[in-house]
Amino acid sequence: MSDQPVQLLDRRVYGLSQVDRLLGLKGGTARRWLEGYVRAGREYPPVVRVAPTGDEIVTWGEFVETRLLAEYRDAGLPMVRMRPAVERLREQFNTKYPLAHARPFADVEGKELVLRAQEDVGLESQLHLVVVRSGQLILSPQTDRFVKSVEYADDIAERLHPLPDLANVVMDPLRQFGEPVVRSVRTETLAEQFRAGDHIEMIAELYELPTAHVEEAIRYEMLRAMPLTGAVA
Repeated sequence: MSDQPVQLLDRRVYGLSQVDRLLGLKGGTARRWLEGYVRAGREYPPVVRVAPTGDEIVTWGEFVETRLLAEYRDAGLPMVRMRPAVERLREQFNTKYPLAHARPFADVEGKELVLRAQEDVGLESQLHLVVVRSGQLILSPQTDRFVKSVEYADDIAERLHPLPDLANVVMDPLRQFGEPVVRSVRTETLAEQFRAGDHIEMIAELYELPTAHVEEAIRYEMLRAMPLTGAVA
């Protein structure tokens, strides 16, 4: 198998503030999750990166993992509590970006490894990735929403859908610098023309897109413009 998919995870795509904007996080959240932070004289290590690097650019793999963590923004616990579990998953799956792979979530063996990691580090139930229901291992609601938003190729997260219900809106590290697009046209561009008074049919014809794609792009941008949900560091 080609190592191209793995190289995709190392592709440098976003700035830290761009990650906050795209994931609807409060300003500075991505920096805390990727670089760690100091509060009241106490140092908190990063969750996504193994150690602080000072790098302002975020790889695709880091972005995907941050996207999953964003599902837990309302858990009521600081995200740094997730770090021991992520470290354990790096060891168990022997990969730099365990949360950007399908294997931890796609089969029973992967879910069992995740469950074991959670138990070994004493991860609080609010942050569990996998849960046991009626004797069966299933994904937590947060993880399930995340997995439904991902397109995998060769076990690697290749694209993300910002909103799973909008199937034609994707974030792809190989298109338009990872900004949300339909096909290869930025959703922001389409929404700007709509706000300027152009009809959807005219926009669709101009960019040679189905009207349904343009409608999804506009809907996505309208939802993205809503007030941001907070996040616990």
